[in-house]
Amino acid sequence: MQAPDALLDHTLIALADPTRRAILKRLSQGEARVTELAAPFAISLNSVSKHIRLLERAELVSRRKAGREHILSFRPESLRSAREWIEQQERFWKGGLEAMDAVLAAHDNKEQS
Repeated sequence: MQAPDALLDHTLIALADPTRRAILKRLSQGEARVTELAAPFAISLNSVSKHIRLLERAELVSRRKAGREHILSFRPESLRSAREWIEQQERFWKGGLEAMDAVLAAHDNKEQS
């Protein structure tokens, strides 16, 4: 298990790429072999494997071997740290913007008087 900040960093990096998001979307429908995941993309299997490694580092994907096949699964619980961080940022900015609105409204009212 990684430190929470490192896991958040890895998660946000993983989610920043459209190919990795597409892989997660596919895995949200169920397990898939690496070759299945690579099929829709116009990139090499090696490139898809690099994307998968980043998803594994973010703990968004788990891998198991079945003979020679590598089967991947989506781990949605690993999105928790990103979700919590985003919610915290939303609360912070919403509160700050509401305070700024109040100051500007008070300033406008003072000028109109």
